[in-house]
Amino acid sequence: MLHLVVYDITDDANRTKLAKLLEKFGLTRVQYSAFRGNLNPNDRSALARQVGRFIKDPNDCIFIIPLCQRCSSLAIVVSNKGVELVKDKSVEIV
Repeated sequence: MLHLVVYDITDDANRTKLAKLLEKFGLTRVQYSAFRGNLNPNDRSALARQVGRFIKDPNDCIFIIPLCQRCSSLAIVVSNKGVELVKDKSVEIV
C-alpha cells in the first residue's frame, strides 16, 4: 500500500539518519521532509518501531500515513516541477 511519511525533526543529525532509514525501506523523497512509497503491513510496523528513536525534542513528530487508492486518486499536487504522487507508471489508479 502506498504510504506518505512526513516529519519534523529539529536535530540535523537525527533528521539525516531518519531520511537514510526511510530510503532503506524503499521510500522516495518528495519534499525535504516527506517520503512516499509502498510498504506492506510488516514493513510499516517495523518502520513505526524504528522511527521512535529519532524523536528527541518535544516538537519532533513523524507521520506514517497509508493512502488507499481512492485517497491517492483524489490527491492534488501543486508544483512547478511536475511532481506526481505516484511516479511508477505501472501503477494505475482508477
